[in-house]
Amino acid sequence: MKKFLNSVDTVLTESLDGFVAAHSDILELGDEHKFIRRKVLKPGKVALISGGGSGHEPLHGGLVGHGMLDAACPGQVFTSPTPDQMMAAAEAVSTGAGCLFIVKNYEGDVMNFDMAAEMSEGVMQIVTNDDVAVENSSYTTGRRGVAGTLVVEKIVGAAAEQGMALKELKALGDRVNGATRSMGVALTSCTVPAAGKPTFDIGDGEMEFGVGIHGEPGRRRDTLKSADAIAEEICLAILGDLGDRAKGPALLFVNGFGGTPLMELYLMYNSARTIFEKHGVTVTRSLVGSYVTSLDMAGCSITLTMLDDETTALWDAPVHTAALRWGM
Repeated sequence: MKKFLNSVDTVLTESLDGFVAAHSDILELGDEHKFIRRKVLKPGKVALISGGGSGHEPLHGGLVGHGMLDAACPGQVFTSPTPDQMMAAAEAVSTGAGCLFIVKNYEGDVMNFDMAAEMSEGVMQIVTNDDVAVENSSYTTGRRGVAGTLVVEKIVGAAAEQGMALKELKALGDRVNGATRSMGVALTSCTVPAAGKPTFDIGDGEMEFGVGIHGEPGRRRDTLKSADAIAEEICLAILGDLGDRAKGPALLFVNGFGGTPLMELYLMYNSARTIFEKHGVTVTRSLVGSYVTSLDMAGCSITLTMLDDETTALWDAPVHTAALRWGM
């Protein structure tokens, strides 16, 4: 294992210290590294809080700021944060309008956010489950929440910034989640620092089709195919799952898993866009880059979110975070 480390025991806290120091104009670090929060809160606004295991950066800490999250709770690598982290974050960023938890559908995340919500007042939750690859996996009952979580956080975050109330924000988030589908493919494994070796073995000429963002098994192990062939299978799975809804304007998000160059991500975007538009989807908004990663895994995911006038405007609304910045 070759990584920039001082100790596997301090990699998370040292990384959080560096991250918040680098973005000290917009972020603050909570006590005991329990959460990352917006430096300046907006009074009367519903507070948006998310989180999950580390190793997916810039999700979620990189999405804290104007127009997105008010706080994010980082767990250890691929390990859910604890309920006391969410409760501390909610207390720190709540301004009286309630809190909305945005939770990826992994059993540990759902259980711990549920516990925090039960022990708090004025909290509602959105659970994202955009992955079409498998119905159940190593970490979930039901579909996994993956890169589509970023889309939910951006659109709901913009609405919260504009003053939308808690109940309406939850309904909006559930609607965006329902209009979003994702699927990924891995070319290599990832290596968790504490383990010191790859999470799974994969041959030079193989790919893991439908992989999860923790390296969970996907639909199947297969021989490596062309980018067009990989994109076609992913896109057709997404279109098939959306059914009749897969017509009209959409956001196409091609996400890298941490070890794939932008050159290859844009190549995959080109393939995916061509396929979707042949099937009646009009790509009106795009995002390409490594935003929901799996440490150093080579691979990518493709996410499609069907848009309407409201969600398009909310996607376009100003945002100022470490990872996403436009319109400010």
